[in-house]
Amino acid sequence: MSDEPGGIAYRIEDLAHRSGATVRTIRAYQDRGLLPRPERRGRANVYADAHLARLRQIADLLDRGYTLASIKELLEAWDAGRGLGGILGLVAEVDGPWTDEEAARISRTELVERFGGRPDDAAVAEAVELGVLEPVPGDEDTFLVPSPQELSAAVELYNAGVPLPAITCHLRELRGQVEYIASRFLEFTTEHVFARYLGEHPPSDAEAAEAASLVRRLRPLAQQTVDAELARAMRMFATRQLSRHLTAGRFPVEPEGTRRVEVAAGTTRAVENLVGSAHVAEFVTAATERELQARTLDRLTANGAQSTNIGETP
Repeated sequence: MSDEPGGIAYRIEDLAHRSGATVRTIRAYQDRGLLPRPERRGRANVYADAHLARLRQIADLLDRGYTLASIKELLEAWDAGRGLGGILGLVAEVDGPWTDEEAARISRTELVERFGGRPDDAAVAEAVELGVLEPVPGDEDTFLVPSPQELSAAVELYNAGVPLPAITCHLRELRGQVEYIASRFLEFTTEHVFARYLGEHPPSDAEAAEAASLVRRLRPLAQQTVDAELARAMRMFATRQLSRHLTAGRFPVEPEGTRRVEVAAGTTRAVENLVGSAHVAEFVTAATERELQARTLDRLTANGAQSTNIGETP
């Protein structure tokens, strides 16, 4: 490596050391057109700071999930003067955090205390596999918690009597369903909002900046929609579940002044088909009151007719 008037000049081994890429990778990038060819000086190939910057850009885009083919297209657009700053800003916006929740740390001792006081290495390993816990390099007794809210929910469920295997099984199932929802939301917004920015060529800086602004505006909508729909569904199903227990006579606590009445299963199903599960108890109560009122009217009418007959003169 030597200092030149135009900046620092690197041999390929020096460039590899500074960039973190291997010599073989640098040559492969050159062959694929991702990295400009070095300058030939005598019998040596010389690389400049521009090559180092380009290697770091490629590494950053690879970390964000871009393929080498798409990276090449982005870099070619940049080299053609179309700019890459807006695109990288859009990438950073999409790749940024999608929640205000901040990660926390927890010690193994604290973790054991929160889950009953008994060590469970298998449960910890499964939590690490699921990403609920992340090991801290160099400290086997400390974990990073990406979502403290998710861990707190697991603690509450465990303290309520739900076994750890059931909690992790539920999380796996829930994660698959939530990932489907996220995928559908992205497909929906891509089709109706972002399609105009995803043409055959990378967007201009102005278009990328506009798309990044839309990402910021639309980002909360997914969570807000899911929260509202989850609240609606929980209320609906919780009411049905409670009603089902009440009508089946399995609910242990009865209001004062009432008594439990068994209703035949066939009758319950017929009422559910008629008015819905949520209104079975209300329907049975109303039907009973109506029958009592009808019988009262019949009795009063019969008594009135009998009195009239007694008072008639033969």
